[in-house]
Amino acid sequence: MLEVAGTVPTKPVVRTAAPLKPPVVDDAMWPRVTREVADDLAADAIARDRAGKPPYDEVARLREAGLPALLTPPAPPGRAGTASGSGGADWRTATAVIREIAAADGSIGELVARHYVLSWSSRLFGASDDAAGHEVPALAAGPLLGGGTDLPDPESGPGLTLSPAGPGHLLNGRRTVATGVTVADLLVVGATSTHTGDLLIALVNPAHPGVLASTDNDRLGQRLTGAGSVDFDNVPVDAGQILGATTRDEHAVSAFTALAPLALRLVLSHVALGIAEGALGEARDVSRAVPPAPRSGAAGATTYAVRPSGDPYLLLAYGELATTAQTAAAVVERATDALEQGLATGRDLGMDERAEIAVRVAAAEAVTTRSAVDITTRILELTEAATSFDGGPALDRFWRNARALTARSSPTHRLRDIGDHYLNGTHPPFTARP
Repeated sequence: MLEVAGTVPTKPVVRTAAPLKPPVVDDAMWPRVTREVADDLAADAIARDRAGKPPYDEVARLREAGLPALLTPPAPPGRAGTASGSGGADWRTATAVIREIAAADGSIGELVARHYVLSWSSRLFGASDDAAGHEVPALAAGPLLGGGTDLPDPESGPGLTLSPAGPGHLLNGRRTVATGVTVADLLVVGATSTHTGDLLIALVNPAHPGVLASTDNDRLGQRLTGAGSVDFDNVPVDAGQILGATTRDEHAVSAFTALAPLALRLVLSHVALGIAEGALGEARDVSRAVPPAPRSGAAGATTYAVRPSGDPYLLLAYGELATTAQTAAAVVERATDALEQGLATGRDLGMDERAEIAVRVAAAEAVTTRSAVDITTRILELTEAATSFDGGPALDRFWRNARALTARSSPTHRLRDIGDHYLNGTHPPFTARP
């Protein structure tokens, strides 16, 4: 049986809070818990961003709040309240949590976002709807998950491989990990079976001596996600640690399994939107506190010279940015509803339905990518000392985080897929990469 790791492969880590068992979901509890965690992260966000250290402390805060356990999939239909299916957060609730955390700290927002998608791996890639993550013994305690189930870029090599060895497999290879490389309790990775050529989804203990992790914290933005690379050297993977599988032939992949990359792209859109909303909120506080100098000869100069943030040009700019954020939120929430409905449909989901979900997720991704970059750029023009390192607001961190996050996707490609679907009725291509 795979056990939750108490250490990481690079060095021992003393954690202030152990993973908590999933609590009984209480809708009234979510806003309070999330708000407390977000406020705590926002209080020292600037100092932590400048330090750029692996997020050991941040993960401890998440554990103390119980978020890794709370952000797990709901129990399968008919199993709520059972020992194996305690019931976690639905997609709308989980994405609201992700967005609020991202507004306070974009890196930690991405960390919990990817954790939530990875916790769905056994259900999305499993052979039946009964293969829910809660029924994997190692996941019952609500560990923090890291890794990735996407296929490797063909130009970067074969990625990870799983070779049959007795009743199980041996995992070998190297892959980059976007979050949790040294802080995750368990890693969920996709590896190619050397026997069948299919992509197998495996659950791995990062404390195994054959797992060697290295971090990459010196980045432009999203420096606190725990990104890096992991090498696997003959790491044993028991049969019970294989969460599911999928074929490399996209024409043979079920519509339900094809929701996996869409789920990841959607939660990252929520992270981007959260970063934009956090930037806009902090910029608003700065602009309220600093009265602008009146423009010489401008109508109403006396009024906005006395009243802080009364400059009509400033009001116009904030009106535009607030509208941009609200528009992006509406598109993202519509995509969230569509994905949630698709997941609820399960393996009865058809390819046409999956295509409609893909189009909505693509729209959310395209809109949030542009909105996040635009908002985080323009607030630097609207605030004074925005990039100050002498105790100022350092709002440039939002721009850096938005750029680092959105650089992984191309709005042009998403818009092209949407246009092709709208004009010609074609289905957006399935890809296991975001």
